[in-house]
Amino acid sequence: MKTLKDVRVGQSCKVVKLNGEGPVKRRIMDMGITKGVEILVRKVAPLGDPMELNIRGYELSIRKADAAMVEVE
Repeated sequence: MKTLKDVRVGQSCKVVKLNGEGPVKRRIMDMGITKGVEILVRKVAPLGDPMELNIRGYELSIRKADAAMVEVE
């Protein structure tokens, strides 16, 4: 199982499934990360957290803990 936090800078991926439950899953979905969406990893902070994504035409920063809940292909 590959997650969003495993994707390297400059690579694109497609969301397959969201793990987690309740408010955490809802927050991830509210940020625009839903099944089938394409994500480009633009940057990762020097210490590895957070990571900057390009999704649905906008920039989004997300913590590695949240990225680990997003399964990608």
